[in-house]
Amino acid sequence: MPREKQNGIDAPGELAQRISEALIRERVVPRFVDSYVVENGRHALQVHASLYRDLLSLLQREALLALTVRALAIVCNEPQPAGKSKPRPMPRRDATAFRRKFLASLTRQQGWTAGDALDFQRDLQMYEELQTRAAAKRRTRKPYEAADHPFVDRCAFLLDSSFMENARLAASRALTGIEKLAVAVTEQVRGERVHGEQR
Repeated sequence: MPREKQNGIDAPGELAQRISEALIRERVVPRFVDSYVVENGRHALQVHASLYRDLLSLLQREALLALTVRALAIVCNEPQPAGKSKPRPMPRRDATAFRRKFLASLTRQQGWTAGDALDFQRDLQMYEELQTRAAAKRRTRKPYEAADHPFVDRCAFLLDSSFMENARLAASRALTGIEKLAVAVTEQVRGERVHGEQR
């Protein structure tokens, strides 16, 4: 099989693997929770080890959703350079195929059951719909405001519903890091694919 075909087929799986690995390697969720606990004096969140692990697991899933939404938006929706022609978004048919392969690969890597995979896909669709609505408003937020994003609201509720506004601001900062990570990982995978095609 030619290298170009092989790279094209592997790109969704490679991206799924890289974002999963990056989320764990960068310790995005533990750093987010630990810094929130220290900044707000909410040490009770870490007292019970099993509850703390459950909290980290739930927030890790939310972070994976946010990372997936951003990575798929970069690959499928944002204009990409295509040789000498004008940059264009990925054609809809290609984007649908990429998304399907990406989610299948992510399901295998995470060891999800069919029900887990469907739950993740349903939540992913909800995230994307809410993002589309938020983008339609086009209101710029102030530096002290939390982002209008489902990750922020869901994580704040899971993290510390009694201090919701503080939790929303912390989740908003975590979201900024997650979105930067998505850009870095996506560009890395894209760069390797382009480099592989040129060989």
